[in-house]
Amino acid sequence: MASDTSAIRILDRDRVRVVTLDRPDRRNALTPDALDALEAAVSGADQPVVYLRGAGPAFCAGADLDVVADLDRASAEAFAEHGQRVADAVEEAESAVVAGIDGAARGGGVELALAADLRVATPEATFAEPGVKLGLFGAWGGTVRLPRVVGEGAALDLALSGRTVDAETALRMGLVSRVTDDPRAVADELAANDPETLRAVKARMRDDAPANRRERREAEVFGRLVERHADAIADRRES
Repeated sequence: MASDTSAIRILDRDRVRVVTLDRPDRRNALTPDALDALEAAVSGADQPVVYLRGAGPAFCAGADLDVVADLDRASAEAFAEHGQRVADAVEEAESAVVAGIDGAARGGGVELALAADLRVATPEATFAEPGVKLGLFGAWGGTVRLPRVVGEGAALDLALSGRTVDAETALRMGLVSRVTDDPRAVADELAANDPETLRAVKARMRDDAPANRRERREAEVFGRLVERHADAIADRRES
């Protein structure tokens, strides 16, 4: 089933929902309406995996500067909070979210990718937080997630310089998980696994409770999965 909502396209294929940012003439820059449509597309997925991509030669240029140019102080703060909510929705989705990055990821595009569970780049992908060059910075959770993913030193380097890095540099930094000609294949790879286990692994990895409570939850979920898959485990042992 295919559908169009604002600047977001949805294509449901078996165990993967493909969500495409679809404003290639604007390098898939995001307006408030597009942010809402993106949140709905990711949060509403029944599939175990969501594959997030950009149409055309860019992944996402971030916030649409035509929108930003018309903001005052209060509406700018609200727009930042809007983007943060959408990035949070990507991070908190029950589905495993794979960002397939081909071409430019800039500003909010990087921040959306940071909220995904896996970031998979093509060799042509490039990354930058160029807001500093306009007297701005990444405010869709960028100052929170970027240091968490790449470390404080590398995060400050990217955010303070606004420099552009290529896919191999991003891989060395830990900004992306893999570099491949076909990021979609990684989404299919994940989707071949048990959906409940995918959800359980993501929930446990994202759990921010105290360590002893996380470990207790980990044990409980492991026990439930062993019980559920007892026959498959027995078959594997005997093979």
